[in-house]
Amino acid sequence: MKKVMKITGLVLSGIVLMLVVFCVYVAAVGVPTYDPPVVPKITVERTPARVARGEVIAQIQCMECHANKENRLTGKYLAEVPSLFGKLYSKNITQDKEKGIGKWTDGEIIYFLRTGVRRDGSYAPIMPQYPNMADEDLKSVVAWLRSDRFPVQATSQEAPPTELSFVSKVLAHTLMKPLPYPQQFIGLPDSTDQVALGKYTADAIGDCFACHSGDMLDQDKVHTEKTAGYYGGGIEMVGEGGKPVVTANLTFDEETGIAKKYTKEQFIQAVKGGVRPDGSILQYPMSPKMMLSDREVGAIFEYLKTVPKIKNDIAKKRAEIQLAQK
Repeated sequence: MKKVMKITGLVLSGIVLMLVVFCVYVAAVGVPTYDPPVVPKITVERTPARVARGEVIAQIQCMECHANKENRLTGKYLAEVPSLFGKLYSKNITQDKEKGIGKWTDGEIIYFLRTGVRRDGSYAPIMPQYPNMADEDLKSVVAWLRSDRFPVQATSQEAPPTELSFVSKVLAHTLMKPLPYPQQFIGLPDSTDQVALGKYTADAIGDCFACHSGDMLDQDKVHTEKTAGYYGGGIEMVGEGGKPVVTANLTFDEETGIAKKYTKEQFIQAVKGGVRPDGSILQYPMSPKMMLSDREVGAIFEYLKTVPKIKNDIAKKRAEIQLAQK
């Protein structure tokens, strides 16, 4: 018996030692870097149609996280991210050649948006990745970034450097990894298929599932429907004034979801106008998506009908959080 206990103690001591070594290594190294990638040779033709489409996508993604108070993509403090992850700032993605992405090739931009790995091999663990966005839509984003639009014009202004927490550094070595670059062509969804269009708009373009699922870490960026708590909501984020905001359950559960709370028209009004059926205003960090068409938002509604229902009482969770703060 003593021998068994001794062996068990040695094993446990070894595990603890390995954990200590790993933690020391993570603290010293920070976010891991990778070999500079071999990026595809892509030259994007900047047509008016692409710039216009790119602007729609940019209003949902780029502007939300990178635009300062002057509406320029200089980077800013990401106040909505829980402090557990550190003090996060987005980067300058204007056409400035020193502080921005003015020296990046079209292929390097697309590679980064797909994988999260920059042209020098550095990794952006907090940056969303877009593995399912159609090739044409990604080219449209690049066309917009290269356009004469005011937000992307070169400026050397930039936000302070990000201060990642130890938790974020650990996650960058474990759960949060770069995605593989797709080896096949990714086309646009069938525009006549409302469910397909809705899934594409919500997941590939809007990245809605990332906030409206059950866990900010347990997510499958490629096979989004495999994400834990897919569209069941419940993630606690930081709203205006530092107040906690719990993301909504968007499944069609009759008791806790949106099945009885929204008609299709009301859902479109809420997403595009930021106003719920009862007249209340959607809270930051959720912002109106006026740039989307009624058809695209309506398609999201049709897609959400097909998502497995999840019983998750968000109102109860919000009440518990408010009570805990008193």
